[in-house]
Amino acid sequence: MRYPARLTIPTLALASLCVAQPTAAHEIAAEAGTAEDAAFDIVQARVTAEALWLTFQMRVSGDMGASIPTPVGELAGAPVYAYVWPTDLNSSVVGFEPDQGILALAVTSHPDFDDTPLFDEDGDGNPDNDGHVWHTHWVVLTPDEENCPGGLKVRDIPDGETPQVPLTWPGMPLLIDSPGYSPLVIEDTLSVRVPFRDAPDLKGVAFDAVTAGLRVNRNLDAPLLCVENVFDVASGDLSLPGRVE
Repeated sequence: MRYPARLTIPTLALASLCVAQPTAAHEIAAEAGTAEDAAFDIVQARVTAEALWLTFQMRVSGDMGASIPTPVGELAGAPVYAYVWPTDLNSSVVGFEPDQGILALAVTSHPDFDDTPLFDEDGDGNPDNDGHVWHTHWVVLTPDEENCPGGLKVRDIPDGETPQVPLTWPGMPLLIDSPGYSPLVIEDTLSVRVPFRDAPDLKGVAFDAVTAGLRVNRNLDAPLLCVENVFDVASGDLSLPGRVE
């Protein structure tokens, strides 16, 4: 599909919705039962570094990925569900300009639109109809407490500006990347293996884990997608207590 002048994509929210504490000072263990939908009830999150790879993992108390948004039939007002790992990695490590905001890896589903134009996730030969399939993004998040119920948005690219973006940027006026990493769901666990040069050098990088519901602005204006509901936050306060192992 072709995108409107502005569109936003999944973000996180600032909320304290669960009790959590680090285990072994690396992963995050969270108390079960703090999210209404068990598919978004985080009980564990970790990120590990090995050779040329980072592996992001999240575990929930129910069936991972079992709930997807109910489509509204158009982009305006479209809902988005997201599993997100916010980090303290600099935005420059994935191809954006430095120091642009919170760099987060997000796995999302949104049946009303497709924002991965280079990839055919459902394998039907059409790369423009896969928004419902869980898929991966890098996003840069910035605060917007005035306009976004969750307090954060994906950073917009103002009209007329041409900032540095990754090669797999989907052409949207946002700091978002569609790199095509394949999320793996096995029962209650979601894993994403991400190629990273010198991944072991990233040991100690901070991270958190969030599940959230978002919605595209009904006026298709900036900010076009804000966090609407926070389902769970692994740390309880978005303090990024996890550390890459």
